[in-house]
Parts: sequence; C-alpha cells; structure tokens
Amino acid sequence: MKSFLAVLILISTLSCAQEKKPITGDTEFQRELNAEYKDATSSPLKDKDRRHFEGLDFFKFDSTYIVKANLKRTPDTEWFDMKTTTSRVSPERIYGILTFELKGQTYSLNVYQGKDIMKREGFEDYLFLPFLDDTNGEESYGGGRYIDLRIPEGDTIEIDFNKAYNPYCAYNEKYSCPIVPRVNYLALSVRAGVKAFKK
Repeated sequence: MKSFLAVLILISTLSCAQEKKPITGDTEFQRELNAEYKDATSSPLKDKDRRHFEGLDFFKFDSTYIVKANLKRTPDTEWFDMKTTTSRVSPERIYGILTFELKGQTYSLNVYQGKDIMKREGFEDYLFLPFLDDTNGEESYGGGRYIDLRIPEGDTIEIDFNKAYNPYCAYNEKYSCPIVPRVNYLALSVRAGVKAFKK
C-alpha cells in the first residue's frame, strides 16, 4: 500500500513538473522580468492576462543599444510635480543630463530623482530615466518606456536600452504611472527592451 501511494505521489509530482513551464528570456533581465510578471504577488498583469502569460515580447538583444553616457549633474534644480496617468503627482527633480552617442548621433536625456522613492531603503541612489522614441504606439507602448539607473561615483553612467520596460499602466489601468516628459524624446527608433503588450 505504501509503495502504491509513493508511485501515485511520484506520478502527480512529475505531471505537475511537466506542466510548469520554464521562465523564458534570452538575458538575465528578460528572465527576471518574466518571473516577476508570472508571480501573482508581484505581477502588474490582470488575472485574466496572467493566467495565460508565457513571457513578455522583447526586441532582440542588441549590444549597440548599450551606451556610455556623460552625466552632467544639476544640483540646484527644484522639485516639481511630475504628472501621472491618474490625478496623483510624483515629486521629482532633474538630477542631471545624460549625453551619449547612439547610431552615430548625439542625444541628451534628463535623468530624474524621486523625492519619495529615495527615502526607501535600498533606493537612496536610484535614478529614473523615462524616454519616448519613434517605436512608441507601434512596436512599443505608446506612452514611452522607463530605465532604472543608480547614481554613479564618477561622471559616466551606462545606459542599457535592452533593459527598457513598460510602465505598469501598459498592463493594467489601475496603476498610476509617471508620464514621460516630452523633453525626453529620442528622434529615432529604439528597437531594444520590452515591446508593446498584446492583450
């Protein structure tokens, strides 16, 4: 009887293991993001979308979208209320200006520091890089995308556009997401990072 029960448990364990699909993604960033979105405790997806979720759609990893940027700090900038997709505002300031070359052209983006998030443990050196580009509304989310950065010790910082991700409100309108300032528009197609979400 015991051995029969053990066989039954083994069969049910094996069938569960077969049903559980591995986390997809070509890079560590992609796999981590897919794992986060698959997990009900951390996913921004609606339940109906998460039930059938197998992985986000990414542009193919491209090392030409990893750039070294010069950081010009702007220590005297004032805090302002960054608009969001709801009535909430996010107190931010321009921490500095990032200048870099991409596809043979020079671009600049403002990088922001949030008053609320910098008070949270582990986020004291967090910087927020939202941007718009020519893929928005077609290949990527219409409202632009975000990149997470950390304050560097020196005056250079690496920007990896392969790690560009969508605001949570691209998946679920219940979230309040900062609206990308128009000044952070890049006049080219950034075919890197997360693509538009097909519901």
